[in-house]
Parts: sequence; structure tokens; C-alpha cells
Amino acid sequence: MKLRGPLIALVLVVLAVSRATGGDFFFKDGDVVVVIGDSITEQHLYSNYVEMWTVTRFPAWKLTFRNVGIGGDRSPGGNSRFKRDVLAHKPTAMTVDFGMNDGGYGGFQENLYNAYAAGLQGMADQAKAAGIRVTWITPQPLDGPEQGRTALTGYNQTLERFSEGVKATAEKNGGLFVDQFHPYLAVLDKARTASEKYDRITAGDAVHPGPPGQALMAASILKGLDFPRLVSAVEIDGTGRKVTAAKNCKVTELVEKEDGIAFQRQDAALPFFPAEAASILKWSPILEDLNEYGLKVTGLKFGKYAVRLGGKQVAEYSSEELAKGINLAGAALAAGPIADQVQAVKAAIEAKNRFHHDRIFRGVVLSNAAVPDWLDIKLTPQEIETRRQAAYKERMAKMPDLDAVVSSKLEIKPHPVEIVPAKP
Repeated sequence: MKLRGPLIALVLVVLAVSRATGGDFFFKDGDVVVVIGDSITEQHLYSNYVEMWTVTRFPAWKLTFRNVGIGGDRSPGGNSRFKRDVLAHKPTAMTVDFGMNDGGYGGFQENLYNAYAAGLQGMADQAKAAGIRVTWITPQPLDGPEQGRTALTGYNQTLERFSEGVKATAEKNGGLFVDQFHPYLAVLDKARTASEKYDRITAGDAVHPGPPGQALMAASILKGLDFPRLVSAVEIDGTGRKVTAAKNCKVTELVEKEDGIAFQRQDAALPFFPAEAASILKWSPILEDLNEYGLKVTGLKFGKYAVRLGGKQVAEYSSEELAKGINLAGAALAAGPIADQVQAVKAAIEAKNRFHHDRIFRGVVLSNAAVPDWLDIKLTPQEIETRRQAAYKERMAKMPDLDAVVSSKLEIKPHPVEIVPAKP
């Protein structure tokens, strides 16, 4: 059956609405998400970034994220601790990112690959039994000191083979496969071809990326999850002083001001990019790839215009640029009310996750501290375990309050936008 014009238009509108409301996005409203992996996960960088992008794109959703990464772990370890570390949170969705340690940091070995695949399958079996949706993520490549035009040498060749095992696991078990290995590798290769002498662009060390590399990881993961790029977008006819389009936002109080315009903008989402990862933008346009915060104004007099958010100038554009439409995400995250709110959300998420990691996961669950002799306290193993469970229950009871702080920081209020002639 051929689609006629009106029907095609309707389908396109439905698809656009689905994307804006997260209809195809892996995470859903109400999800409890567990993030499991090794030390790269335990760094709480890519996981925090994925959480930040998700909750700022869907601030009205009820979402809970818990990170249970353990340094040095491998997929069999994830499988053996699944009940304790994953099922305890009663998740509806989870991400799995193992492999860096599983390959043994050398050439491909069949026995190590088989152990890796078995560990992944064990987690898949437990997740299916519990009704958990799973995203299977490949390891990222090493960003090592090797010279040459490609990073696909040495251990990265092993990791590429192990990534094939991740895909096989996802296909066998009906999970979502996310390849972060090859997008990450492509950025490394781009940087390597740009200079005779290569300096690591991902910060951290070869195995553990710093914020630039982990932002690259998060971007690849989010794209694999079908993350919607649209934050919001506004189109205004400056001549007639009327709003011609408003996506995922509301525009009110549109008036003429200083040969320009002013209005109130109420967004339904926020842009995000971690400022500490800014150096990666030289090699990958992550900020704009994941944030469409649109502004288009036609009918302005020829010249340069300042854009103010909340009374603070964040950018300057020509009338021609504004008429074509600009992505204001970077400017909005640099200063003004949006930047301030995003930083407040980020601080709340980092505080929540730090408490869970330091005081609960490392502080109680993984603690093997014995009672020192000098305290002169004699406890049986059963008494120690009873106290451990009591401490776990007491500290976990504080997590809903920390989650609530994050939610409170996500309440988006309207802010004034002014587009006025720039001062010489």
C-alpha cells in the first residue's frame, strides 16, 4: 500500500512526537536502572553523564539510577554477584559493561573469551528471570601510547573480538546491543591522523578515561539507546511578533524590545554537557549531537544581536544566523539560568551517587573490615552480618531523600529571553 501525502505527513508527525517524548528511548518513565561493570563503571563518570542527560531530557519522569561497578571485576564476577548487587534494587532496566579486564590485556585467548561469554550469559539468564530489560555495552578501546594512524593494535584487537561476544549475547537474549568500541575508536583515529605525535585525548590513563573519554563513552551509549536529540526549539516571526513554532516548550509574553524582541520561554527539558569534558569537542561534536536547543528569529533588522537568558548575555549572532536558526545549547550551558540549573542537578546527582558508593556499596556491601582487637569487642560472624544488614537498611533508607533532591532540582521554570541589538 502506498502512503498518500496527508498520511505521510501524519506518520512523520507521530514519529517526531515519539522522539520528543522518548517513545523509542531505551529508558522509560518509572524505570529503576542498575549500571554494572568494572572500575571504569565504578569511576561514576560515564554513568553519571548518562544519568544526567536522561533526567534533564525527561525531568518529569520518575527515574532511579544505581551504580554497582567494582574495580577489577569481570563478567563472571558480575554474574556471581548479580543477586546481591542487581536484584537487591529491584530494577526494571540495566546496563552491562564488562570486557576490559576479561581479555587479560594480551592477545586473544579462547579460554578467556569463553569465560567472558559465559559470564554475560549468566547475567542474561538472571535478568530474564527477573524481567529486567538489558542493554549490553561493548568495552571501549584503550587509548594507549602506541604511535601510528590507527588505535586498532595490540589489546584493542582482542577487545574488538570480545565486543563481538557482546553482540552475540544481545542477539541471543533479546537485549539491546550498544557498540561504543567503534565510535570511540573512530575518534581516536581521527586525532591520531591529525598529528605526527599523538597525545592522549581522553585524559585519565589508557584503561580509565577521564571526563573527555567518558563523555565520549556516554555519547556512544546514549545514541545506542536511541536518545532523543531535541531539547526544545522556538521559531519566531520578529516582524509580526508571533510564535510560528514551539517544540517541547511554551513561549509567552512576546513583545518588542530595543529594536529586538523579548519573551518568556518555558522548556520541558534541559540541555547537558559536562564542562570538564570540553576538550573532547575538538574531536567529536558531542554537545550539539546530543542537544538541539533551537532558536530561530526572522524579520529582524540587519545587524548583530545579543541573546540574553535571564538577563545575562550568553551569545551574539547576526540577523542572518538567527533567521536560519541556531543551536543555543552551548551558549545556554555556559552562563545564565539554564547553566545554573544544570549545575545544580549535576551536583545533586553526584552527591547522591557518592553517598551510595562510599557509604553503602563500598562502606557496607563490600566492606570486609574486621573489628579491631583494641576495641575489645567480641562479635561472631553472624552478629557482624546482622549489624551489616542493619547498617545497609538504615543507609539505604536515606536514598529516597537524595533522589528527591535530584527531582527538586529538575523543576524547570520559565526564564526571560531577550534578542536585542548588540552593543558596539
